[in-house]
Amino acid sequence: MSEGTSAVLTERRDRVLLVTLNRPDAMNSINGDLSHGMVAAMTELDEDPTLTAGVLTGNGRGFCAGMDLKAFAAGEDIGPMMDFIKNGSKKPLIGALEGFALAGGLELALTCDLLVAAKGIKMGIPEVGVGLFAAGGGLQRLPSRVGYARAMEMAITADPISSEEAHEVGLVSRLVEPGTAVDAAMELASRVTKNAPLAVSASKQLIKAAVDLPEEQFWDYQNSFFGSVFGSNDAKEGPKAFAEKRPPEWTGT
Repeated sequence: MSEGTSAVLTERRDRVLLVTLNRPDAMNSINGDLSHGMVAAMTELDEDPTLTAGVLTGNGRGFCAGMDLKAFAAGEDIGPMMDFIKNGSKKPLIGALEGFALAGGLELALTCDLLVAAKGIKMGIPEVGVGLFAAGGGLQRLPSRVGYARAMEMAITADPISSEEAHEVGLVSRLVEPGTAVDAAMELASRVTKNAPLAVSASKQLIKAAVDLPEEQFWDYQNSFFGSVFGSNDAKEGPKAFAEKRPPEWTGT
């Protein structure tokens, strides 16, 4: 396992990048080091053609408790993390939640394309309870992930939901036994890596765009991917491997 900063650890497992938030004593709350380390890890994921997908998890009993208020008060730069939460990654990112995801922690989890969560954890946006509102994308993203009524209830009551309920409403893709979330997320990511990297990345971005774009704009946006995907070496390799009855050898180019 390598590390860009001690607050964020990265480990390559074949075509998957495992990223671990590593401030367990602070519940992996977001300070300057974690912010910059996270963005460095996501840049590595998106820019390396030998990587197809990422898994994001947290060390300790919490996935992430949101912004570190002490770090914020001290003027630490958490801007890069906020930019990431807004824009996300180009390649699929799977969240592996072994502990609670609250406030900005849930908003960070919502940047993931799929969530694998251990049973019995809490997920919520409690900001209104301290005089604030969830300003990191939670209010925009939750309705499409859990439905309008559930999102509204979470936002204005500050009450969290359990991972079991999150699974029932579609926020969590896979619900697993405690201690197995990372393994289950890696298994899911490994399934993703069997497919062509450029096609996977394009499909992820198009699914995300489909939530907000009108149909005509969606078709225009989809057209922007044709050259890079259909003209790629992998687009030649896929049919060739199929004809030769062998597994394809993807290069991400």
